[in-house]
Order: sequence, then C-alpha cells, then structure tokens
Amino acid sequence: MEEKNMKFAGQETVKAWIEQGETALGIELGSTRIKAVLIGADHSPIASGDFTWENRLENGVWTYHLDDVWQGIQSAYRALSQEVRTQYGTVLKRPGALGVSAMMHGYLPFDGEGNQLAEFRTWRNTLTEREAAELTELFQFNIPQRWSIAHLWRAIQNGEPHVKKLQYLTTLAGYVHWKLTGEKVLGVGEASGMFPIDSSTKTFYTGMAAQFDDLLSERGISWRLLDVLPRVLSAGEAAGTLTPEGAALLDPTGALEPGIPLCPPEGDAGTGMAATNSVSARTGNVSAGTSIFAMVVLEKPLSKVYPEIDLVTTPSGLPVAMVHCNTCTSELDAWVKVFGQLLEAAGTRLSKSQLYELLYHQALKGEPDCGGVLTYNSFSGEPVAGLEDGCPLALHSPDSPLTLPNFMRAQLYAAMAALQMGMELLFRKEHVSLEKLYGHGGLFKTKGVGQRLLAGALEVPVAVMETAGEGGPWGMALLAMYRKNRQPGETLERYLEQKVFQSAAGSVAQPQAEDIAGFRRYMKRYRAGLTVEREAAQAVKQSFSNN
Repeated sequence: MEEKNMKFAGQETVKAWIEQGETALGIELGSTRIKAVLIGADHSPIASGDFTWENRLENGVWTYHLDDVWQGIQSAYRALSQEVRTQYGTVLKRPGALGVSAMMHGYLPFDGEGNQLAEFRTWRNTLTEREAAELTELFQFNIPQRWSIAHLWRAIQNGEPHVKKLQYLTTLAGYVHWKLTGEKVLGVGEASGMFPIDSSTKTFYTGMAAQFDDLLSERGISWRLLDVLPRVLSAGEAAGTLTPEGAALLDPTGALEPGIPLCPPEGDAGTGMAATNSVSARTGNVSAGTSIFAMVVLEKPLSKVYPEIDLVTTPSGLPVAMVHCNTCTSELDAWVKVFGQLLEAAGTRLSKSQLYELLYHQALKGEPDCGGVLTYNSFSGEPVAGLEDGCPLALHSPDSPLTLPNFMRAQLYAAMAALQMGMELLFRKEHVSLEKLYGHGGLFKTKGVGQRLLAGALEVPVAVMETAGEGGPWGMALLAMYRKNRQPGETLERYLEQKVFQSAAGSVAQPQAEDIAGFRRYMKRYRAGLTVEREAAQAVKQSFSNN
C-alpha cells in the first residue's frame, strides 16, 4: 500500500469502513491489465490488486479467451483481498457497492443458453471498414469499425452460421456484469459504442434499430436488434445485485457475500471521464495507454458526420465527441525494453520506472521537430489516419541527426499524431472550445513529459491530477460509490464536482511555442509519409501471408 493512500484517514477508520460496508469496489479489464481498486468513504483508494494479460492474434482476429477473463479477475481480487488483510487486519466480506468496466465495445455473441457463439472480437480489430461505411451511410451517423454493430453486420454479410442462433450481444464489461448479477444491462456510455444512442432518451435510437431490422428481414433472420442488445442504464441507476454464483466467481474462497448492489457496467472511456471529472459540457480528457483517445463533452451537436469522430455519451448520457486511435504506447514500450536490454548487456540494470524516467526526459532534450526523425507506431490499422493495416516504422533523411533525444521525442510524437489529426477537426472545423484537457494513463506516469508534449501537440493546456495514476478502475469505483450514495436529484456531475474533486491537486502544462511549432513540422512530415507507411504495412502483410 502506498503511503499516499493513508494520508486521508487513519488505519482504524479504514478498517471500520471495510467492516461496515462503506467502501466501493471497481474492477476494470484493460488491454494489458485487469485491476481491482477498493475505495473508502472519502473516495481515496485503500487497496488494489492486478493481473497482467495480453490479447492474442488468432486466425487474423485480435481476441482474449473468456477463461483468461475469470482467471485474471480472481487473481486481481485475491491480491486486493490479501492487501486488506495485511494492511487493516480484517476480511473483505461486503463492499458497499461494486462496478465492472472493461476495454470498450467489440463483439461478444451468445445463444439462448448462454453459450459463446464466436471469439471475442476486440476494439483492436480493423476488419469492418466496409461494414462501418455502409452503416454510416444508412444511419447518417458515424459508425466506427470497432463498434459492435459493425462487427455484427460483417458477421451477417459473411453468412457466419452463428448469427441465426444469436440471442444476446454484449461487450466485455456487459458479459462480466451479466455473469455476476444475471442482469443483461449496460451503462449508457459503453452502450453508445454498441449502437447509436439518442441523448434525449438515453437509450438506443429506435428509428435506426428499425432500419437495421429491415436488413435482418431481407436476410431471413427472425430476431430483432433491440431484443438481443443489453438494456441501457444511466449512472446511478440500479443494475442488479451480486448473486451467490457471481460471488463465487469473484472470490472462490467464499468470503465475499452475495447481495452487493452493482452500478451499470461501463467501458474504459466512461471510467476515464469519471476519473478525471470530465463529465460536464466543455470538459474533456485524454486516456493514453495501449490505445489513445480523447473525450470532449459537447455543448451542441456537430454540424456534420466525421468518420474520424465518434459520437458517444458520458456515463450519465450527455453527448460526447470521441477521437479514438488504436495504438499509443505499444511501440514506445517496445523500444524502452530494447534500451533496457542494452543497458543490461553492458552490465547496468535500471528499474522499470527509472528506465522510463531516463528515456522520457531524453525526449525533452530532442529538437522540437525531432530533427527530421519520423516514426509510425501502428500495430494494427488506424482509421483516423486512413491506415487499413499497421506496421511500426522509423525513418529519416540521410542528413537528419539520429540521436537518442530526437528518436525518443519522435516515438512520443507518434503516440499522439493520429489523435491530433482527429482533434484538429473538432478545434478547427467545429470550433469546439476547451479550457483544458485532463490526461490519465501510462503516457503521463513520468511527470511533466507526456503532459507537456501533448499540450504542444493539441495546442491546449493539459492537466494531470494526482489521482491520474489510479485511472479507470478508480473511476469505476467512483461510479459504484455514486450508485451507493446518490441522493434524490443528485447528478453525477454534481456528485463528482462537490464530493470527489473539490480539493483535488494536480498540475497543468501550458502549450509552449517551440513545442507547437515543432509538432506542426513533425505532422507535416507525418502526413506526407503516410504513403510510405501504407506501402510498408502492405509489403509486410503480403510477405507474411506468402510464408
């Protein structure tokens, strides 16, 4: 347990919270880590546990196995429970509330008996370009490739046998919640990545659903869309209670008691908004880890449909413009590991945090435009940048100074480049105005570096709060606590502002002129070099398929 978590309340007070059910538990299944966070009555973390996992590329599809889901959840919960026993001398039996979140959207189909009909197709897949474009044209509403409805339409058009057996379609968060409670529900923020949400009703657009039903009828499919999708709930609404079977799934030791109330399950986009208090109009946040995405809560609808911008919602149903990019730190992390191996080969070993600190700060010593060094970090396709496939790539002209500072700065810039392309549409064409963006996720763990460079890249102040490192699992725990403590008429926006973030500490990085100018020059090269990136990705894809 980090000492900072004990500064808000004494150990005996925390112990009493645990024993009296004045806590909330948030579990989030991220792309590389499953984490459980327990918060106390003051909303600060008091215990946590995690489990590391990775997606698999099987038969051309990025996926996770559902057995791994439960292994990871149980491992993370076990570690959290052990920390409770060690730190506070008590057993966690009954948190006051519980919530589950996970990586956004994707495709998880089941039949009427609860059997999985196809592999879990994650947000990372870029297989649905044609289907997403067709649905966008049909609905006159942008349908991104990772959305559940795009994957469903692809399965239908490909004649996949499982489609006619489909009785329930959900996301990873919705699946876990269903198994814990028996309830087929989903938070409105996550639901808005399955099928378009009408913010006036805070549920799926019925007119668009009817249009899709016409497509089903044309193909002889008997079920109707809204019959197989989860019921949509807003933050604070009752979403079921932990069943005895669900309690055993979380905690096979039997210590965890059933009957705990759950809040609506959400995606990592929604928990990121909660964790940064970015749920009101004119607020926004950037989540930067395996993927990178920005969420901007809108004051008014966009003037047109943009393929680069998703229209989703906050956990309470307010309209949000989202720019989502598939890859952020994966290639950057890979190079950090390579440099760590170099140091070990030379007889020097640095801890992971020391290594990141060293290399990130080298980036600040690089030339503002990276001296002409250009990198692409795409592991998979990147729709915002118009890339169908990905291929990590580094290049420079013969006279560009290839130095460690320039290389590291280029790697950090690459992690932000596609995001900037999407955000530019909001700022320049839709004239969206923000006082600041709140940053959270791995890119911001090294203080001051990613924050400063992102401020220059987006030309907007970037704030990072002290709680930013807690991230989505903490945000999920906040949503669970709101479900537990919500007073009549109390909005999520008011609850977070007045009861969670009123005295929150953090730092704000202002855009620096040299960073703005340097990133603009980098982006000019980046856009020009996309042709090279496309050719490289195709060449690599073709060479592997030939083998």
